[in-house]
Amino acid sequence: MAMFYGSQLQAMIPKLHSTNFEGIELIRPMYCIHEDDIIAWKQYNDLEFIQCACRFTENCTMCDNGGGGSKRQEIKLLIKRLKRDNPNIENSIFGSIHKVHLDTFPGYKTKGETHSFLENY
Repeated sequence: MAMFYGSQLQAMIPKLHSTNFEGIELIRPMYCIHEDDIIAWKQYNDLEFIQCACRFTENCTMCDNGGGGSKRQEIKLLIKRLKRDNPNIENSIFGSIHKVHLDTFPGYKTKGETHSFLENY
């Protein structure tokens, strides 16, 4: 979503230090679990997801996975279509964020500072 709607290559790391609360870490324990597996586990255990302020969950209950205006749903549908031609597309996308070659990018940002390839040209 960051690439299509934010003009940036960005990902969410599975463990990071909070910028709002000193000494607190955010841990995403289900970072490598496919959403379909989480949903199957939820259904198997007869659990319900709680609703949050996230626009995705708000639309998810209304749209029957048909889109419903959510950008997240729109990207999910795009990936689903891409999987028809390349069933391994999700692994390729996930793998690419683990193998970034910064020296091939014209620019990058780290710790709030923007850098350009021209710095070393």
